Amino acid sequence: MNWSQHLPALVVAFPLLGAFATPLFSLGGKFLRNLLFVAVSLVTLIIAFLLWRNVLLHGTILYVMGGESISLTLPSGFAFPVRIMFEIDALSAFMGLTVAIASFAGALFSLQYMNGFSGLHRFVSLYFLLTVGALGMSLTGDMFNFFVFIEIASVASFGLIAFWRDKPEAIEASFKYMLLSQISAMLILIAVGSIYGKYNFLNMAAIADAIQMTTVDKLILALLVSALAMKCGAFPMSMWMPDSYAESPSGVTCLLVTVSQVSLYGLIRVCFTLFGTVAQNSFIPWIFIVLGMMSMFFGVTMAVIQHEIKRLIGYHSISQVGYMLLAFGVGLSALHDPRALADYGFTALKGGLFHMVNYSMYKGLLFLAAGALYYATGTRDLDRMGGLARRMPYTIVLFLIAAAAISGIPPFNGFVSKLLIYESVFTVHPVLSAVALVTSVLTLASFVKIFQTAFLGPEKNQWKSVREAPAGMVLGMMVFGFVIVGFTLFPSWTISNLIEPAAKALVDQAGYIGAVLHP
Repeated sequence: MNWSQHLPALVVAFPLLGAFATPLFSLGGKFLRNLLFVAVSLVTLIIAFLLWRNVLLHGTILYVMGGESISLTLPSGFAFPVRIMFEIDALSAFMGLTVAIASFAGALFSLQYMNGFSGLHRFVSLYFLLTVGALGMSLTGDMFNFFVFIEIASVASFGLIAFWRDKPEAIEASFKYMLLSQISAMLILIAVGSIYGKYNFLNMAAIADAIQMTTVDKLILALLVSALAMKCGAFPMSMWMPDSYAESPSGVTCLLVTVSQVSLYGLIRVCFTLFGTVAQNSFIPWIFIVLGMMSMFFGVTMAVIQHEIKRLIGYHSISQVGYMLLAFGVGLSALHDPRALADYGFTALKGGLFHMVNYSMYKGLLFLAAGALYYATGTRDLDRMGGLARRMPYTIVLFLIAAAAISGIPPFNGFVSKLLIYESVFTVHPVLSAVALVTSVLTLASFVKIFQTAFLGPEKNQWKSVREAPAGMVLGMMVFGFVIVGFTLFPSWTISNLIEPAAKALVDQAGYIGAVLHP
C-alpha cells in the first residue's frame, strides 16, 4: 500500500484524532497533553506540506470516501459523482498548507500563553476541531461537506472565543460571532438544498458543469456570496472581527485569521469554479470591487483611532480583506477575456492569492506579538504601555517584521503582493489603486503608533520588572517570522512555486471539472 495516496485523509484525520485523544492524554498530566498538542500540530503540518508537494508534482488529487470509484453507475449506464471526496488542486493544497502553518505556530505559542488556566484539555480539543474545520473546507470537493466543515470550525470558534468565561466581553464577542455564523450557515444550507433539489448531486465539479444560470442558480449564487462574505469579514458584515479577535486567546486569534481566509477561499471557489462561466458577465465582479473598497476604507479609518492593541489589529484585518476582494474582483472581471486576463487579470489573481498567505502570516504574527505584550504587562491598552523595547527584544524585532510586511514596505512580502494588486487595479481604474495606496499609508501610520507607544518612549516604573515572553511563545512567533522572511528573500521562488500554480488552478474551471468527470 502506498501511504502517500492517503495524505488527503490523514491531514484531516490527525487533528480530528487529536481532538478526541486530548481528554485521555490529559489524564496523564500536563506534559502528555502538551506533547500531544505539539506533536499532532507538527505532523499535520508535515502532511500538509507533503500533500502540497504531491499536487505540484502530479497534478490534482482525488480522494474518494465510501467507494472505490468517483461515480455511481446506474443500470442505464449513466454515471454521476455521488461519493464524498476530496479534490485537491494547487489552490486547495495552497490553502491547506497555510492553515497547517498557522495551526502549528498557534499551538507552540499557546503552550505557555495558556499555562495556568483550567480547562486546557477543552481548549486543545476545540483548537484541533477548528483546524479540522479549516482543513476540510480547503480540501473538500462536495458542497454539503463544505457546509459540515464550516460548521465544525464555527462551533469550535464559539468555544475558543468564549474560553475565558469570566470575562463578559468574551461572552459577548462569542455571541456576536455565533449569531453571524448561524445566519451564514442558514444561507449556505438553503443554497446547498437548492442545488441538490435542482441537480440531484452536490459534487462541486459536477455542479460547475451543470450550472445553467437560471433564476434559481442566480439565487444560489447570491446566497453563497452573501454568506461567505460574512464569514471572511467583508464590510459591512465585519463587525464580529474586532471583538472576536480582541477577546479570544492570541494563539487562537492567529488561527481564526486563517479560517477567515479559508472562507474567502470558499467565496472565490464558488465564483470562479462553480459559476465561472457566467460570473464574469454579471455584477459579481463589481460587488467584489465595491466591498473591497469599503472594507479598506472602513477598516483602516477605524484602526487609526483605536487604543486597544488587539482591536486595532482586528480592524486592520477588515482593511486587508478589502485588498483581496479588490484583486479577486478585478481578476473575475477578466476571467473569460484572454487578452484582459493576460494584461491584468492574472496579475490581480496572483496578487490576491499572495496577499492571502501573506495576510495569514503577518497578521498571525501581529496577534501573537500583541499576546506577548499582554502576557508581559497584563494590559492591552497602548496608553498604559511604554519603554518595552529593552525588556522584550525578540518581540520587538518580530513585531517590526510583521508591521513592515502589513504596511507594504519594500522589500517585504507584503510589498510584493500589494504591488501586484496596485499594478492590476490601476489598469482597470487609477482611483482603485489610489485608494489602496492611501490605505497602506494609513496602515503604516497605525503601526508606527503602536511601535512608538508600546516599545519606545520613557520606561514606565511598573514595567521595570517585565521580561521577554517565554521561549515557547517566542518560538511560535518565529514560525511566522521565518515564513515572512523566506517570502521576502525569495519572492520569485514563492510566486513561481506557490502562487502561480494556485492562480492557474483558480482560473482552470475546465481542469477542475475534468479531473472528476473525465479522470
